[in-house]
Amino acid sequence: MAETTRRGPVRLVLTVVAVAVAMAILLSLGTWQVKRLHWKEALIADIEARRNAAPLDLAGIEAILAKGGDVDYRAAAAEGTYLNDKERHFLATFRGRAGFYVYTPLQLADGRYLFVNRGFVPYELKEPAKRPQGLLVGPQSVEGLARARLSEKPSSLVPDNDEGKNVFYWKDLDRMAASTGLAADKVLPFFLDADATPVPGGMPEGGVTEIDLPNSHLQYAITWYGLALALAGVVIYGVFRRKT
Repeated sequence: MAETTRRGPVRLVLTVVAVAVAMAILLSLGTWQVKRLHWKEALIADIEARRNAAPLDLAGIEAILAKGGDVDYRAAAAEGTYLNDKERHFLATFRGRAGFYVYTPLQLADGRYLFVNRGFVPYELKEPAKRPQGLLVGPQSVEGLARARLSEKPSSLVPDNDEGKNVFYWKDLDRMAASTGLAADKVLPFFLDADATPVPGGMPEGGVTEIDLPNSHLQYAITWYGLALALAGVVIYGVFRRKT
């Protein structure tokens, strides 16, 4: 009987500790999701401000990069001449269709180059000769969104780029440039996604930039706080029942 009596307080203490630990974990997870929610909302607002601002010239984009700033999704504009014979093709889907994004070097007045994602073409129009009207010649102006370069393959699941077939599975700017024979030090360290301004013949189809930032942190926070509230309800019910 004495041993049973001793077990009662020990069991109570262990229960209190377990409940306290569980409650602390649930509340900390909920609070973390609230912090993530504020971060994600600020990021979305920042991106919206960048993309809707007046387009910066390339010097403006380079100045941001020089200060260590983020140029992704910033509205930008450029002028130059497309090197249509040096197109690089990035495997992509757009509006439910499979095909390629066409990356074409734009030769600038200072002799440097900017790779422009001119937009989407379906598989059957991969070869430039099949869409001659869209091969813009002479001085051109283009507006769109600056895109940061990737420093490495985004995942081990992504295939290696097939430069021989001119099919890129990830946007390796260095290899895109090298495979066209352009000097690396002459290529600007970012891309430009062209806007949806129509081109003769309709291809490539611009305006392909997709900004998809899921924001489910509020739902997660409610879930964790809800579980904490449920746990508190169970504890209160247990205490009440014990007293009665």
